[in-house]
Amino acid sequence: MIVSNTSESSREALPRPEGCAFLTLRQCPERMDAAADWFHSKWGVPKEAYLACMRAYLGGETEYGWYLCLDGERIVGGLGVIENDFHDRKDLSPNVCAVYTEAACRGRGIAGKLLNLAVEDLRARGISPVYLLTDHTGFYERYGWEFFCLAQGDGEEQPSRMYIHR
Repeated sequence: MIVSNTSESSREALPRPEGCAFLTLRQCPERMDAAADWFHSKWGVPKEAYLACMRAYLGGETEYGWYLCLDGERIVGGLGVIENDFHDRKDLSPNVCAVYTEAACRGRGIAGKLLNLAVEDLRARGISPVYLLTDHTGFYERYGWEFFCLAQGDGEEQPSRMYIHR
């Protein structure tokens, strides 16, 4: 059950997966700067780090991509795929990173659809398995991810959960 302080009518105005556009950054390269700003605002990683990864993807230097959910012109969800998501298991690659859905849009399947889009896009390019580092339990399993091992995140006191999608 989703508990919300919003009324029924305002809840209807929030995006649902079927009302949103799910795109790779290659499908909307003009959004690169806005996407880098958006990810930076959510995770605090320098914008330039996002831009460097996005440029490599758009320039064909890597197939590790960036995926966005748009509600009209507004980014409401996104994730990336990078070589290593700041952890000690460099052998487990590539990694889904920066998974985020705007708080007002959660519980509507946006993150799940983004995860599935990324996995299928990578699989179509011959890239499988894919890994993901998180402290969440129970969420990623809904989308076919399996707990794989513990990994030590850079600068973290406790290990985090490493998931795999085969």
